[in-house]
Amino acid sequence: MSNINSYKDLKIWQKGIDLVEIIYKITISFPKTEQYGLTSQIRRSSVSVPSNIAEGWGRGYNNNLLQFIKIARGSLYELETQIIIAYKVKLILKENFEIIQGQILVESKMINAFMATLKAKITKSPSH
Repeated sequence: MSNINSYKDLKIWQKGIDLVEIIYKITISFPKTEQYGLTSQIRRSSVSVPSNIAEGWGRGYNNNLLQFIKIARGSLYELETQIIIAYKVKLILKENFEIIQGQILVESKMINAFMATLKAKITKSPSH
């Protein structure tokens, strides 16, 4: 992480932003009756992923960053659940569902790898 000067340099943040963009494009076609229901929940959980990564970075310590990365992962899993529900109730086409699922899988793997790196750094830290 020595080449990283900002949360914007983090691939997990960048992928999170890409995921938000996809979610907004797909949910725009959801029915108006879902505007305050599933549409809003899906959008909020997607926005929460990169937002928590940024907030954790802003806290300035690996322990804080790790905690917010865990929250981001929770939001990602929440999003995945909501996308499954939207697909099951036929709000999302199969091809869009598969695109989102693929993005979620990539982001999940990246977050888990980043968490492992942070945990290793925390364990090696002299203050720990």
